[in-house]
Amino acid sequence: MRKILAPIIILLILAISGIAFGQEMDIDQELDFEIFNQRGTVLDASEIIDDPEGFFSFQDVTLKIDTGERKGTEVTIQNVLTGQVNYDIIVEKGQKVSLMVEEYEDGSYKAYIEDYYRINSLIYIIIAFILLVIVIGKWKGIKSLISLAVTIGTILFIMLPLILKGWDPIFVSVATAVFVTVVTIFLVGGVNEKTISAIIGTSFGVISAGIIAFVFSNTAILTGLSAEEASMLLYIPQAIEFNFRHLLFAGIIMGALGAAMDVGISISSSIYEINKANPELSKSRLFKSGMNVGRDVMGTMVNTLILAYVGTSIPMLLVFMAYNTDLKKVFNLDIIATEVVRSLSGSIGLILTIPITALIASNLIKRNKSIQDKKKSKEVRN
Repeated sequence: MRKILAPIIILLILAISGIAFGQEMDIDQELDFEIFNQRGTVLDASEIIDDPEGFFSFQDVTLKIDTGERKGTEVTIQNVLTGQVNYDIIVEKGQKVSLMVEEYEDGSYKAYIEDYYRINSLIYIIIAFILLVIVIGKWKGIKSLISLAVTIGTILFIMLPLILKGWDPIFVSVATAVFVTVVTIFLVGGVNEKTISAIIGTSFGVISAGIIAFVFSNTAILTGLSAEEASMLLYIPQAIEFNFRHLLFAGIIMGALGAAMDVGISISSSIYEINKANPELSKSRLFKSGMNVGRDVMGTMVNTLILAYVGTSIPMLLVFMAYNTDLKKVFNLDIIATEVVRSLSGSIGLILTIPITALIASNLIKRNKSIQDKKKSKEVRN
Protein backbone atom coordinates (compact mmCIF):
# COMPACT_ATOMS: atom_id res chain seq x y z
CA MET A 1 0.00 0.00 0.00
CA ARG A 2 2.91 2.37 0.73
CA LYS A 3 4.15 1.86 -2.83
CA ILE A 4 0.76 3.05 -4.09
CA LEU A 5 0.41 5.89 -1.58
CA ALA A 6 3.82 7.51 -2.08
CA PRO A 7 3.61 8.42 -5.79
CA ILE A 8 0.03 9.66 -5.41
CA ILE A 9 1.00 11.99 -2.54
CA ILE A 10 3.97 13.27 -4.57
CA LEU A 11 1.69 13.85 -7.56
CA LEU A 12 -0.80 15.78 -5.43
CA ILE A 13 1.95 17.93 -3.89
CA LEU A 14 3.41 18.75 -7.30
CA ALA A 15 -0.02 19.59 -8.69
CA ILE A 16 -0.89 21.87 -5.78
CA SER A 17 2.54 23.51 -5.87
CA GLY A 18 2.28 24.15 -9.60
CA ILE A 19 -1.09 25.83 -9.15
CA ALA A 20 -0.16 27.74 -6.01
CA PHE A 21 3.02 29.35 -7.28
CA GLY A 22 1.72 30.09 -10.76
CA GLN A 23 3.48 28.56 -13.73
CA GLU A 24 4.13 30.86 -16.65
CA MET A 25 1.91 30.05 -19.60
CA ASP A 26 3.45 31.03 -22.90
CA ILE A 27 0.93 31.49 -25.67
CA ASP A 28 2.46 31.10 -29.10
CA GLN A 29 1.25 33.93 -31.30
CA GLU A 30 2.58 35.80 -34.29
CA LEU A 31 2.80 39.10 -32.39
CA ASP A 32 5.58 41.37 -31.19
CA PHE A 33 4.93 40.38 -27.59
CA GLU A 34 4.42 37.28 -25.45
CA ILE A 35 1.61 36.78 -22.95
CA PHE A 36 2.16 35.27 -19.51
CA ASN A 37 -0.28 34.52 -16.70
CA GLN A 38 1.05 35.70 -13.34
CA ARG A 39 -0.16 36.30 -9.81
CA GLY A 40 -0.20 39.75 -8.21
CA THR A 41 -1.12 41.67 -5.05
CA VAL A 42 -3.09 44.93 -4.98
CA LEU A 43 -0.99 47.46 -3.07
CA ASP A 44 -3.44 50.32 -3.52
CA ALA A 45 -6.73 50.89 -5.32
CA SER A 46 -8.64 54.14 -5.82
CA GLU A 47 -12.38 54.60 -5.64
CA ILE A 48 -14.28 54.01 -8.87
CA ILE A 49 -13.79 57.01 -11.19
CA ASP A 50 -16.33 57.78 -13.92
CA ASP A 51 -15.02 58.52 -17.39
CA PRO A 52 -15.90 62.11 -18.44
CA GLU A 53 -17.50 60.85 -21.66
CA GLY A 54 -19.61 58.37 -19.69
CA PHE A 55 -18.66 55.26 -21.65
CA PHE A 56 -16.95 53.44 -18.79
CA SER A 57 -15.38 53.86 -15.34
CA PHE A 58 -12.02 52.82 -13.92
CA GLN A 59 -9.80 52.41 -10.88
CA ASP A 60 -6.18 53.53 -10.50
CA VAL A 61 -4.51 50.40 -9.14
CA THR A 62 -0.95 49.81 -7.92
CA LEU A 63 0.08 46.16 -8.20
CA LYS A 64 3.03 44.02 -7.16
CA ILE A 65 3.81 41.07 -9.47
CA ASP A 66 4.35 38.00 -7.28
CA THR A 67 5.50 35.40 -9.83
CA GLY A 68 7.63 35.11 -12.97
CA GLU A 69 10.71 37.00 -14.10
CA ARG A 70 9.27 40.32 -12.88
CA LYS A 71 8.52 39.05 -9.38
CA GLY A 72 8.56 41.92 -6.88
CA THR A 73 8.03 44.59 -9.57
CA GLU A 74 5.42 47.26 -8.86
CA VAL A 75 3.23 48.66 -11.62
CA THR A 76 0.37 51.17 -11.72
CA ILE A 77 -2.48 50.53 -14.15
CA GLN A 78 -5.99 51.66 -14.96
CA ASN A 79 -8.49 48.91 -14.16
CA VAL A 80 -11.27 49.59 -16.68
CA LEU A 81 -14.86 48.76 -15.63
CA THR A 82 -17.70 48.40 -18.13
CA GLY A 83 -20.65 48.34 -15.75
CA GLN A 84 -21.32 44.62 -16.40
CA VAL A 85 -21.26 42.79 -13.09
CA ASN A 86 -20.26 39.45 -14.59
CA TYR A 87 -17.14 40.93 -16.25
CA ASP A 88 -15.93 43.76 -13.99
CA ILE A 89 -13.13 42.97 -11.52
CA ILE A 90 -13.40 45.61 -8.76
CA VAL A 91 -10.37 45.29 -6.48
CA GLU A 92 -9.38 46.45 -3.00
CA LYS A 93 -6.06 46.90 -1.24
CA GLY A 94 -4.51 43.57 -0.19
CA GLN A 95 -6.39 41.38 -2.66
CA LYS A 96 -4.64 38.72 -4.69
CA VAL A 97 -5.37 38.90 -8.42
CA SER A 98 -4.58 36.96 -11.58
CA LEU A 99 -2.61 39.08 -14.05
CA MET A 100 -2.04 38.95 -17.79
CA VAL A 101 1.42 40.36 -18.54
CA GLU A 102 2.43 41.32 -22.10
CA GLU A 103 6.22 41.17 -22.59
CA TYR A 104 7.45 43.15 -25.64
CA GLU A 105 10.63 42.56 -27.66
CA ASP A 106 12.14 45.87 -26.53
CA GLY A 107 11.94 44.79 -22.88
CA SER A 108 8.86 46.80 -21.97
CA TYR A 109 5.70 45.23 -20.64
CA LYS A 110 2.06 45.87 -19.78
CA ALA A 111 -0.05 44.26 -17.07
CA TYR A 112 -3.80 43.77 -16.88
CA ILE A 113 -6.03 42.41 -14.14
CA GLU A 114 -7.53 39.22 -15.54
CA ASP A 115 -9.49 37.89 -12.56
CA TYR A 116 -9.52 37.46 -8.81
CA TYR A 117 -6.96 34.91 -7.60
CA ARG A 118 -8.94 32.08 -6.01
CA ILE A 119 -6.41 29.24 -5.85
CA ASN A 120 -5.38 29.87 -2.23
CA SER A 121 -8.98 29.53 -1.05
CA LEU A 122 -9.32 26.32 -3.02
CA ILE A 123 -6.14 24.95 -1.46
CA TYR A 124 -7.41 25.74 2.05
CA ILE A 125 -10.70 23.92 1.55
CA ILE A 126 -8.87 20.97 -0.07
CA ILE A 127 -6.57 20.73 2.95
CA ALA A 128 -9.56 20.95 5.32
CA PHE A 129 -11.30 18.18 3.38
CA ILE A 130 -8.22 15.93 3.44
CA LEU A 131 -7.65 16.45 7.18
CA LEU A 132 -11.30 15.72 8.05
CA VAL A 133 -11.31 12.55 5.93
CA ILE A 134 -8.12 11.32 7.61
CA VAL A 135 -9.14 12.27 11.17
CA ILE A 136 -12.62 10.78 10.95
CA GLY A 137 -11.96 7.93 8.50
CA LYS A 138 -8.45 7.04 9.72
CA TRP A 139 -6.94 4.29 7.50
CA LYS A 140 -10.14 3.91 5.50
CA GLY A 141 -10.15 7.66 5.02
CA ILE A 142 -6.62 7.49 3.61
CA LYS A 143 -7.71 4.74 1.22
CA SER A 144 -10.68 6.89 0.20
CA LEU A 145 -8.31 9.74 -0.64
CA ILE A 146 -6.15 7.38 -2.69
CA SER A 147 -9.21 6.22 -4.63
CA LEU A 148 -10.22 9.86 -5.17
CA ALA A 149 -6.74 10.65 -6.50
CA VAL A 150 -6.96 7.65 -8.85
CA THR A 151 -10.39 8.80 -10.06
CA ILE A 152 -9.27 12.37 -10.72
CA GLY A 153 -6.05 11.19 -12.36
CA THR A 154 -7.92 8.74 -14.60
CA ILE A 155 -10.33 11.44 -15.75
CA LEU A 156 -7.69 14.16 -16.27
CA PHE A 157 -4.88 12.10 -17.76
CA ILE A 158 -6.68 9.25 -19.56
CA MET A 159 -10.38 9.87 -20.21
CA LEU A 160 -10.32 13.50 -21.34
CA PRO A 161 -7.10 13.23 -23.43
CA LEU A 162 -8.49 10.18 -25.25
CA ILE A 163 -11.74 11.99 -26.05
CA LEU A 164 -9.71 15.00 -27.19
CA LYS A 165 -7.82 12.69 -29.56
CA GLY A 166 -11.07 11.65 -31.20
CA TRP A 167 -11.91 8.44 -29.32
CA ASP A 168 -15.61 7.70 -28.90
CA PRO A 169 -16.80 9.35 -25.64
CA ILE A 170 -19.23 6.52 -24.78
CA PHE A 171 -16.58 3.80 -25.02
CA VAL A 172 -14.04 5.87 -23.07
CA SER A 173 -16.51 6.89 -20.34
CA VAL A 174 -17.79 3.31 -19.85
CA ALA A 175 -14.23 1.98 -19.60
CA THR A 176 -13.33 4.78 -17.19
CA ALA A 177 -16.43 4.19 -15.06
CA VAL A 178 -15.75 0.46 -14.76
CA PHE A 179 -12.05 1.02 -13.97
CA VAL A 180 -12.80 3.66 -11.35
CA THR A 181 -15.48 1.45 -9.80
CA VAL A 182 -13.14 -1.55 -9.54
CA VAL A 183 -10.23 0.45 -8.09
CA THR A 184 -12.37 2.44 -5.64
CA ILE A 185 -14.41 -0.45 -4.25
CA PHE A 186 -11.52 -2.94 -4.08
CA LEU A 187 -9.29 -0.34 -2.44
CA VAL A 188 -11.84 0.63 0.20
CA GLY A 189 -13.45 -2.78 0.84
CA GLY A 190 -10.82 -5.31 -0.23
CA VAL A 191 -11.36 -8.23 -2.61
CA ASN A 192 -14.33 -10.31 -1.43
CA GLU A 193 -17.91 -11.25 -2.30
CA LYS A 194 -19.18 -7.95 -0.94
CA THR A 195 -17.03 -5.77 -3.19
CA ILE A 196 -17.41 -8.00 -6.27
CA SER A 197 -21.19 -7.73 -5.94
CA ALA A 198 -20.98 -3.95 -5.57
CA ILE A 199 -18.77 -3.64 -8.66
CA ILE A 200 -21.07 -5.74 -10.85
CA GLY A 201 -24.21 -3.95 -9.63
CA THR A 202 -22.66 -0.49 -10.02
CA SER A 203 -21.33 -1.22 -13.50
CA PHE A 204 -24.72 -2.56 -14.59
CA GLY A 205 -26.52 0.50 -13.23
CA VAL A 206 -24.16 3.02 -14.82
CA ILE A 207 -24.19 1.32 -18.23
CA SER A 208 -28.00 1.09 -18.02
CA ALA A 209 -28.14 4.84 -17.39
CA GLY A 210 -26.08 5.42 -20.54
CA ILE A 211 -28.29 3.13 -22.65
CA ILE A 212 -31.48 4.77 -21.40
CA ALA A 213 -30.05 8.22 -22.06
CA PHE A 214 -29.03 7.12 -25.57
CA VAL A 215 -32.53 5.86 -26.38
CA PHE A 216 -34.46 8.82 -25.02
CA SER A 217 -32.07 11.46 -26.31
CA ASN A 218 -32.61 10.06 -29.80
CA THR A 219 -36.40 10.06 -29.44
CA ALA A 220 -36.29 13.60 -27.99
CA ILE A 221 -33.79 14.68 -30.71
CA LEU A 222 -31.35 16.23 -28.24
CA THR A 223 -28.36 17.96 -29.84
CA GLY A 224 -25.88 17.71 -26.97
CA LEU A 225 -25.07 21.39 -27.61
CA SER A 226 -27.34 22.89 -24.96
CA ALA A 227 -24.40 23.89 -22.74
CA GLU A 228 -22.27 26.85 -23.76
CA GLU A 229 -19.09 24.87 -23.11
CA ALA A 230 -20.15 22.21 -25.62
CA SER A 231 -20.58 24.88 -28.30
CA MET A 232 -17.07 26.16 -27.56
CA LEU A 233 -15.69 22.75 -28.56
CA LEU A 234 -16.61 23.58 -32.15
CA TYR A 235 -13.74 26.10 -32.23
CA ILE A 236 -10.89 24.35 -30.41
CA PRO A 237 -7.51 24.30 -32.26
CA GLN A 238 -7.48 20.47 -32.54
CA ALA A 239 -10.43 20.75 -34.99
CA ILE A 240 -11.96 17.47 -33.81
CA GLU A 241 -15.44 16.60 -35.03
CA PHE A 242 -17.09 15.59 -31.77
CA ASN A 243 -20.25 13.53 -31.55
CA PHE A 244 -21.99 15.83 -29.07
CA ARG A 245 -24.72 13.34 -28.27
CA HIS A 246 -22.07 10.84 -27.27
CA LEU A 247 -20.44 13.51 -25.11
CA LEU A 248 -23.82 13.98 -23.44
CA PHE A 249 -24.04 10.23 -22.71
CA ALA A 250 -20.49 10.24 -21.35
CA GLY A 251 -21.44 13.02 -18.94
CA ILE A 252 -24.52 11.11 -17.80
CA ILE A 253 -22.48 7.94 -17.18
CA MET A 254 -19.87 9.76 -15.11
CA GLY A 255 -22.53 11.80 -13.29
CA ALA A 256 -24.38 8.66 -12.18
CA LEU A 257 -21.23 6.78 -11.17
CA GLY A 258 -20.73 8.21 -7.67
CA ALA A 259 -24.31 7.66 -6.50
CA ALA A 260 -24.41 4.18 -8.06
CA MET A 261 -21.23 3.19 -6.21
CA ASP A 262 -22.75 4.40 -2.94
CA VAL A 263 -25.88 2.34 -3.48
CA GLY A 264 -23.96 -0.74 -4.64
CA ILE A 265 -21.57 -0.88 -1.70
CA SER A 266 -24.32 -0.01 0.81
CA ILE A 267 -26.53 -2.91 -0.28
CA SER A 268 -23.75 -5.48 -0.60
CA SER A 269 -22.30 -4.47 2.79
CA SER A 270 -25.73 -4.73 4.41
CA ILE A 271 -26.31 -8.21 3.01
CA TYR A 272 -22.81 -9.27 4.09
CA GLU A 273 -23.37 -8.06 7.66
CA ILE A 274 -26.87 -9.58 7.87
CA ASN A 275 -25.52 -12.95 6.75
CA LYS A 276 -22.64 -12.64 9.21
CA ALA A 277 -25.09 -11.98 12.06
CA ASN A 278 -27.43 -14.79 11.00
CA PRO A 279 -25.73 -17.35 8.69
CA GLU A 280 -28.86 -19.52 8.59
CA LEU A 281 -30.81 -17.06 6.44
CA SER A 282 -31.65 -18.26 2.94
CA LYS A 283 -30.66 -16.55 -0.30
CA SER A 284 -34.19 -15.28 -0.86
CA ARG A 285 -34.32 -13.81 2.63
CA LEU A 286 -30.97 -12.08 2.12
CA PHE A 287 -32.21 -10.74 -1.21
CA LYS A 288 -35.34 -9.31 0.42
CA SER A 289 -33.23 -7.68 3.13
CA GLY A 290 -30.98 -6.13 0.50
CA MET A 291 -34.02 -4.83 -1.41
CA ASN A 292 -35.41 -3.28 1.79
CA VAL A 293 -32.12 -1.48 2.39
CA GLY A 294 -32.03 -0.43 -1.27
CA ARG A 295 -35.52 1.06 -1.10
CA ASP A 296 -34.50 3.19 1.88
CA VAL A 297 -31.33 4.35 0.15
CA MET A 298 -33.15 4.94 -3.14
CA GLY A 299 -35.37 7.71 -1.77
CA THR A 300 -32.48 9.93 -0.72
CA MET A 301 -30.14 9.04 -3.59
CA VAL A 302 -32.71 9.82 -6.29
CA ASN A 303 -33.26 13.18 -4.62
CA THR A 304 -29.50 13.69 -4.57
CA LEU A 305 -29.21 13.24 -8.33
CA ILE A 306 -32.24 15.40 -9.14
CA LEU A 307 -31.19 18.17 -6.76
CA ALA A 308 -27.61 18.12 -8.09
CA TYR A 309 -28.87 18.89 -11.60
CA VAL A 310 -31.51 21.38 -10.41
CA GLY A 311 -28.93 23.18 -8.29
CA THR A 312 -26.88 24.11 -11.35
CA SER A 313 -29.97 25.41 -13.17
CA ILE A 314 -31.50 27.73 -10.54
CA PRO A 315 -30.66 31.02 -12.36
CA MET A 316 -32.18 29.72 -15.58
CA LEU A 317 -35.32 28.46 -13.80
CA LEU A 318 -35.71 31.85 -12.11
CA VAL A 319 -35.59 33.55 -15.53
CA PHE A 320 -38.38 31.31 -16.81
CA MET A 321 -40.45 32.00 -13.69
CA ALA A 322 -39.84 35.75 -13.86
CA TYR A 323 -41.26 35.87 -17.39
CA ASN A 324 -44.12 33.44 -16.64
CA THR A 325 -42.95 31.10 -19.39
CA ASP A 326 -45.39 28.31 -20.21
CA LEU A 327 -44.23 24.99 -18.71
CA LYS A 328 -44.71 23.12 -21.97
CA LYS A 329 -42.43 25.58 -23.70
CA VAL A 330 -39.87 25.31 -20.90
CA PHE A 331 -39.69 21.50 -21.00
CA ASN A 332 -39.59 21.54 -24.80
CA LEU A 333 -36.33 23.56 -24.81
CA ASP A 334 -33.24 21.54 -25.69
CA ILE A 335 -31.37 22.65 -22.57
CA ILE A 336 -34.22 21.67 -20.21
CA ALA A 337 -35.02 18.41 -22.03
CA THR A 338 -31.33 17.53 -21.80
CA GLU A 339 -31.31 18.03 -18.03
CA VAL A 340 -34.52 16.00 -17.64
CA VAL A 341 -33.06 13.08 -19.62
CA ARG A 342 -29.75 13.42 -17.76
CA SER A 343 -31.28 13.38 -14.27
CA LEU A 344 -33.96 10.74 -14.88
CA SER A 345 -31.71 8.33 -16.79
CA GLY A 346 -29.14 8.60 -14.01
CA SER A 347 -31.88 7.94 -11.45
CA ILE A 348 -33.15 4.91 -13.40
CA GLY A 349 -29.62 3.52 -13.56
CA LEU A 350 -29.37 4.07 -9.82
CA ILE A 351 -32.65 2.22 -9.21
CA LEU A 352 -31.56 -0.72 -11.40
CA THR A 353 -28.35 -1.00 -9.35
CA ILE A 354 -30.41 -2.07 -6.32
CA PRO A 355 -31.93 -5.40 -7.45
CA ILE A 356 -28.84 -6.46 -9.41
CA THR A 357 -26.53 -5.85 -6.45
CA ALA A 358 -28.92 -7.53 -4.01
CA LEU A 359 -29.30 -10.57 -6.28
CA ILE A 360 -25.58 -11.02 -6.92
CA ALA A 361 -24.55 -10.35 -3.31
CA SER A 362 -27.06 -12.82 -1.82
CA ASN A 363 -25.99 -15.55 -4.26
CA LEU A 364 -22.23 -14.99 -3.95
CA ILE A 365 -22.28 -14.80 -0.15
CA LYS A 366 -24.38 -17.95 0.26
CA ARG A 367 -22.33 -19.75 -2.38
CA ASN A 368 -19.14 -18.94 -0.49
CA LYS A 369 -20.70 -20.13 2.77
CA SER A 370 -21.72 -23.38 1.11
CA ILE A 371 -18.17 -23.95 -0.16
CA GLN A 372 -16.73 -23.24 3.30
CA ASP A 373 -19.20 -25.64 4.93
CA LYS A 374 -18.19 -28.41 2.51
CA LYS A 375 -14.50 -27.83 3.28
CA LYS A 376 -15.18 -28.01 7.03
CA SER A 377 -17.17 -31.24 6.66
CA LYS A 378 -14.32 -32.83 4.66
CA GLU A 379 -11.80 -31.79 7.32
CA VAL A 380 -14.01 -33.30 10.03
CA ARG A 381 -14.30 -36.60 8.11
CA ASN A 382 -10.55 -36.76 7.55
